[in-house]
Amino acid sequence: MNPENFLKELFNVAVQKAHPDDGLLTALSVVAKKINGRTIILGAGKGAAAMAAVAESYFEGDIEGVVVTPYKHGCPTKTIEVIEAAHPVPDHAGQVVARKMLAMVEDLTANDRVIFLVSGGGSSLLVLPPEVIELSEKQFINKQLLRSGASIDEINCVRKKLSQIKGGRLALRCAPATVHTFAISDVPGDSPSVIASGPTVPDDTRIDDAREILARYNIQVSDSVDLYLDEQSCRQPDWATLPETNTFTTIRTPQMSLDAAAEYALSKGIRPIILGDLEGESREVAKVHAGITRQIIKYDQPCKAPCVILSGGETTVTVKGNGRGGRNVEFLLSLTLELKGLKGVSAIACDTDGIDGTEDNAGAIMLENTYQRALLKQMNPRDYLENNDGYCFFNGLDALIFTGPTRTNVNDFRAIFIQV
Repeated sequence: MNPENFLKELFNVAVQKAHPDDGLLTALSVVAKKINGRTIILGAGKGAAAMAAVAESYFEGDIEGVVVTPYKHGCPTKTIEVIEAAHPVPDHAGQVVARKMLAMVEDLTANDRVIFLVSGGGSSLLVLPPEVIELSEKQFINKQLLRSGASIDEINCVRKKLSQIKGGRLALRCAPATVHTFAISDVPGDSPSVIASGPTVPDDTRIDDAREILARYNIQVSDSVDLYLDEQSCRQPDWATLPETNTFTTIRTPQMSLDAAAEYALSKGIRPIILGDLEGESREVAKVHAGITRQIIKYDQPCKAPCVILSGGETTVTVKGNGRGGRNVEFLLSLTLELKGLKGVSAIACDTDGIDGTEDNAGAIMLENTYQRALLKQMNPRDYLENNDGYCFFNGLDALIFTGPTRTNVNDFRAIFIQV
């Protein structure tokens, strides 16, 4: 079996399973196609446009709505407006669409309903800081958090506290109308309050939690942000005003994609080992994967080769160098350094949204000869890793993977194929 073709097909299977088409239509079947009141469709995330196209084909009668998705992630829709904005650092376009959403849900009644379509990336795309905080201040905080090594739960905790729309605040503005949320999860554990910072889900974090995170990662904030957090520390939204008819349905998860990849591997006679959703520093997670790989080769534990190790989740990178690359190439570069061309081992690490960090690649692939090829080119993997320069390392070996926007996101996909 050609390891490169096998690994790329595993990734394709995982991405295809993450797409909203069939899953969203099935989930929508429990919602009435037409009601006496208004139906408003809103959405945010990398899969928002694709989800909107599915949703508008289901509902009958007059519907209106708007969704926000990253630049180049849009797709044709009939009645729902698709607006593109920046990710992972928000821009003015995201603020404009957030205001537009809030304006659309003003003066709703109990006879109306809101369909909210959410997927990974929504936190950055749907940005509306409090009036006393400038967008530039929130952008500055966001950039620091992304480079700090903070987990997605921690980043989103801070984001929720500095927003007029995240952390359940969109649902509060929709009340007394019912809100039905349909989500593609991109977070470990699939917590509704963490996916896109939970715009329609009651916030279960505190101001003190956000302050502790800011302090732990030495995130610098302006005086206006500091004062705002102080003022909010004694205020809590009244979640009791949310209708009991509100619902939240997760239609796609990272585990579903891992299961689909495992099923494909089995169909090819390859044993899958699913490690699940993982967090932690990318380079350290790679060391754990390398240890499992060596255990399989040396002791046939936890199973004999041929087999494939599968994992997902969202690792982090504490940026100390000035190189290029996201967490997937960082993982794969660390794995390359750990295994040093171990015979019969190849691997892939990609983001299911088609974008690794802020670059144009989805990730990269490591083959048995990658380490030796790098040395022949006088490319020291350790130097590249210390500079957080996984993009340039794999680009120099023609091993980057480009998919373009996939219009979905269940986060990272990693596979290590062991043939011996």
